[in-house]
Amino acid sequence: MPHATQHADAGTAELDSALRGGPFHVALRAAIAARGLPLQRVQHHLSRYGVKVGVTSLSYWQQGARRPQRPESLRAVRALEEILHLPEESLIRLLAEADDRAADRRSGVRSYRSLIEAAGVLERLLAELGAERESGLHTLGHHERVRIGACRELAERESHHIVRAYRDGVDRFVAVHHGDPGSVPDRMTVHALENCRTGRVRRHHDTGVLAAELLFDTRLRSGDTFLFRYAVEDGTAGVSREYVHGTDAPGGQYALQVCFDAGALPVRCHRFTQHSAAAPRGGRQELALSGRHHSVHLVEPRVRSGYVGIAWDWE
Repeated sequence: MPHATQHADAGTAELDSALRGGPFHVALRAAIAARGLPLQRVQHHLSRYGVKVGVTSLSYWQQGARRPQRPESLRAVRALEEILHLPEESLIRLLAEADDRAADRRSGVRSYRSLIEAAGVLERLLAELGAERESGLHTLGHHERVRIGACRELAERESHHIVRAYRDGVDRFVAVHHGDPGSVPDRMTVHALENCRTGRVRRHHDTGVLAAELLFDTRLRSGDTFLFRYAVEDGTAGVSREYVHGTDAPGGQYALQVCFDAGALPVRCHRFTQHSAAAPRGGRQELALSGRHHSVHLVEPRVRSGYVGIAWDWE
């Protein structure tokens, strides 16, 4: 019996090490071995979660021959975390970190690390502004228009919000802008365009995050609807390759339009979604560039927490 215990301890140590450092296939193989489950049993457990994955695919995943990428495969990975009694998003995070390393090789692409750092900075900036995480506003509609300039830079972002107050006394909104890598928040300008005025502005240079108060001209009562519009003039970073919108609260319709300068058009564009900062991207769909206005767009009828965005490739 001590001999068996020694093997179990070694297996647990190997699993803990793999979950900390990865890669994904090593962690998955260690987790399956630690639970003593043959792949046929793993497949059976997955089917009880409503997820269909072949034994061959599971074998490829734990060998590193293939990597889960499709939405159904990512559902399977989340189910595996429960089946194998692993911490939530422990396997998903390892997949994301692999994407993170690929992102590091493609400047201008949001990485897991940059999203996590920006979230931490935003918490501090909101605290400085005395802003609560619960804003008192429910988003009914949000339209963002991003303009990419002649030097392929993120030149400007304009946001048009339609909101409804769910408590009395709401009189402001904190707008957040996350510039591209290398951006300089001190050189960004916030413009209040409709039904609001600019209040305090806070900036964080290292992450390119800007947070600005937009003050309403009235105090909303619970149930009141309100419309306001603002823009952030940027243009402080290098070549832009994507725009990502993130939220931690469900809401109404979200539309994103990316407009390109006629002299700097991308060769292809696609939309994507991301369940969380720790999750790899999915929902990829090619977008056709409009011939006249040189723009692409996406529309989400109902916003869920997580990220959605548009990416593009230059020549």
